Parts: sequence; structure tokens; C-alpha cells
Amino acid sequence: MEALVCKSIGDPTLPLSEKSPISIATEHPIPAVDFPTAVRVRVKASSLNYANYLQILGKYQEKPPLPFIPGSDFSGVVEAIGDGVSKFKVGDPVCSFAALGTYAEFAVVDEKDLFLVPDGCDLVAAGALPVAFGTSHVALVHRAQLKPGQVLLVLGAAGGVGLSAVQIGKACGAIVIAVARGEEKVRFLKSLDLDHVVDLSKGSVIESVKKFLKARKLKGVDVLYDPVGGKLMKESMKLLNWGANILVIGFASGEVPVIPANIALVKNWTVHGLYWGSYKIHRPEVLADSLKELLSWLSRGLITIHISHSYNLTEANLAFSAIKERKAIGKVMLTFGDQRVRSKL
Repeated sequence: MEALVCKSIGDPTLPLSEKSPISIATEHPIPAVDFPTAVRVRVKASSLNYANYLQILGKYQEKPPLPFIPGSDFSGVVEAIGDGVSKFKVGDPVCSFAALGTYAEFAVVDEKDLFLVPDGCDLVAAGALPVAFGTSHVALVHRAQLKPGQVLLVLGAAGGVGLSAVQIGKACGAIVIAVARGEEKVRFLKSLDLDHVVDLSKGSVIESVKKFLKARKLKGVDVLYDPVGGKLMKESMKLLNWGANILVIGFASGEVPVIPANIALVKNWTVHGLYWGSYKIHRPEVLADSLKELLSWLSRGLITIHISHSYNLTEANLAFSAIKERKAIGKVMLTFGDQRVRSKL
């Protein structure tokens, strides 16, 4: 089978050559269905997340031994099943997530980690759902317990997890404030009918949000969703209400912010660290329930998945460049076969 292999630590945005840390293996062994509940899926699409980029750079918390096939969430069609599989049959459209190995034509997962894609849902879109939307759903619904009427502030709102957070916030009935950089991203966010959108490149985010809150007679922000970190997170804490929830999702800025414990004490803030992948080990039932609800929301049109860039394996360096250079609005995908779609940007 064809697979993208990481053979060394380095920058995956480099053109595919001997200097690149990634390469295309055209005769990689097809993974075997070698345990009773194993399901082999012919992959149609696999999502690129910022974590996948960091992992190849060697800057992610999990560092698999070399060489390895990157990739986490994906979608496809069931191609073979083990003798003990009872929930799926050959030909079923499915999506799932894995620690590694989905940037390939085939992937094998346990049936307990596999989810049936509902009728009417786009299969490529379903491959973008688990990690980004799963992260935001667990963060907002399970951890922060976001309620209707609460004020949600989302930083980095045009990225993969950010865009999922604003949609889940709206689905929960929250008042959603989105922060992004650049006219194109801001214009797209405004098209989602959010309550307030702030352009990070134009003036003070804090003043813009304060003005909105005053106009709506709101005291402040109840939930801060932060995949960015750095100075923006530190400034945003000035907007938080007493008893607010802070969701630490990631550090796309490259800077880990310091949350002052003395202010958290006085303001009764709750700080949630959210490493979505660790739920598979510690609370797998939470992930399962979360993804089932998200697929239901997707089938009913409560959420939509915007794919701004789509590439095949031979263009993987371009896909990682879209992540590195923050070109994407929503998701970047690697696709196989007839599921290939052109970039929308």
C-alpha cells in the first residue's frame, strides 16, 4: 500500500526529497486483521492537526520511535473484519482515530474505536471530525459544562479546533465571541452568524470585546477557549468573570502562558488542561459518547466541517505548510482515490 512515512525528525514542509523527514512508501505492508475485533478500513481521508505537524518536528509530548506513519483521525470504508466483529460489515462508511498510522491507504482499528458515519454525511468531512471537534466537545461540554446564555471567548477561532469550538458553542446556546487574524478569516467567521468577531490585526482585542459586552449588558466572559497561548491568553484573562472556566487547549503561538494562581484564587477560576488523546486511555467512554453526539449533530446540520485545503500524499509537504503558515480556515486533509477535492482557498 501507499503510505507517508516519517523517517527522521525535521520540517515536513520541505519539498519531498532526501532532505525531507517524510517520504512516500509505495510498497508498505498492508496492516493485518490479526485479532478478533480488528477492522481494516480503506482510508478515504485523514486530517492534519497541529499535533501531527509538531510530532514530525519532534516537539510533541508523544515521540514514537522512527520510522513511523503519522496520522490520527480518518474516515473510510470497512474492507475486512475479524471473526469477533459484530457491529460492522464490509462496505460500511466509518470514521475513527488512532495514535498513529492513518496517512496510509489502509488502517486497522478495534471495532470499539470505530464509528458508523450516518447517511447523508460527507465521508471526507467525517474524517476531519474526531480530533478537532472531539477536543472542543469534550472541553466545552464535558469539562466546562457550557450552558445556554454563557459567554464563550474562542481564541484562534479560524483554525481547526477554534472553528469547531465556535460551532459547538452556538449549538450549546452560548454567546460566542471569536478572535482571529486577518480579513479573510474574520469575514468567514462573520458568515457563521456568531455574536461578535474580532480581528486580531486591527486594534485591541480587549477593547473590542469590552465594547461588545457593554452593548449587550454582559458582565464578562464565562468560558475562555485557548489553543493559542502567549500574550493573547494573558490579555484575555482580564475579561473573565468570577467563577470562569479556562480551557487550555494548546500553544500554537509557541509560548506557554502563565496563569497567576493568586488571581485564579480570588476570582474562583477553574483551569482545565485538555489533552484529548489521553481520554482514550483514562476515560474512553467519554470519547465514545462525545463522538456519537457529534456525528448526530453533523447529520442534523447543527455543525458543519469546513475543509479549506485538501491534498494527496505526494503533496503532503504543502499540506503541512498550510498548517505551519496558518493558511487554513478550518481543516486540512490528506485524501485518497476519488475523494480528492481541490483547495477552497
